[in-house]
Amino acid sequence: MHDRTLPPSVLETFRSHLQHAERSPSTIEKYLRSIRAFACWLNGRTVTKDAVAAWKSHLVARSYAPVTVNAALSALNSLFQYLGWEDCRVRFLKIQRRLFREPDRELDRSDYLRLIRTARQQGKNRLALLMETICATGIRVSEVSYITLEAAQAGKAEIALKGKIRTILLPARLCRKLLTFAKKNKTASGEIFLTRSGKGLSRKQIWLEMKQLCGLANVESRKVFPHNLRHLFARCFYHVCRDVAQLADILGHSSIDTTRIYLISTGSEHAKTLERLHLIL
Repeated sequence: MHDRTLPPSVLETFRSHLQHAERSPSTIEKYLRSIRAFACWLNGRTVTKDAVAAWKSHLVARSYAPVTVNAALSALNSLFQYLGWEDCRVRFLKIQRRLFREPDRELDRSDYLRLIRTARQQGKNRLALLMETICATGIRVSEVSYITLEAAQAGKAEIALKGKIRTILLPARLCRKLLTFAKKNKTASGEIFLTRSGKGLSRKQIWLEMKQLCGLANVESRKVFPHNLRHLFARCFYHVCRDVAQLADILGHSSIDTTRIYLISTGSEHAKTLERLHLIL
C-alpha cells in the first residue's frame, strides 16, 4: 500500500491507456482533470479507499452537484481499475431520475432564432451557420469537424466517435448553405468550419463566441452553450416523430435512458398535462 501515490508519471501512462482505448480527447481531459484535483487534495498521501471516501465527502460538503461528484468518482475508479487498485474503488452517489428540467436553463426555439438573427446582424455568419448545423443535425460540438465539404456534397456525414460510427443526414437546405459558405471561404476540401489560420474550431472558442451573443440577443447566458442546441434538436425531433429509439440512434446514444434525459419536460408542461386529464371533479 505504501507505493500507492499519484505522481505525474502515473497520469501520463493513464493518458496513454485512455488514448489506446480510443476515448475521446474531451473525455480524457475530463478524467485527468478530476484525478489531478484528487491528487492535489491528497497532497502526497497514500491512496486508500478511506482517502477516496473522504474525497467523495469533501466534494459533497462543498455542494458539488451529484452528477459532478459521480463524474469525478468515475475518473478515479477507471484509474484504479487500470492500476489494479480495485480495493480503492468507491460507490457512486445514488441519484433519483429527474422528473423535470430547469426552465431557466432551457433554450427554446425563440431563443435559438434570436441568437441566429443576432449573429447575422453582427456579421458573424460562420457562428450563425455553425449553430444552425448543430441544431439541425443534433451533432455534438466535438463532432463539428466531421462537417466537411465532402459531407455537404453527399448530404451526409460519417461520424466516428466513442468507438462507434454513425451516419448523420444533412438537410438539403443546410447543405446548400454549407456549400455556399465553403465556396465563399475558398474551402477546396475537408472541414468547413475553420479559424482564420485554417485550424478546426475548438470547443472553447465555439462556447465563447456563443456567450458573446447573449446580451445582444436578449437571451439568458445560462441557456447558451453548444450542448443546449443538441437538446433543442432532440426535443424538436421527438415532437415530430415520437420515436425515442430512432432519436437515440441519431444522437449516438448507447442507451435510450440517456436519450430520455433530453426529453424531460418542464414543471409547467407537466402541470398542463395533469390539467388535461380532467380527473378533478
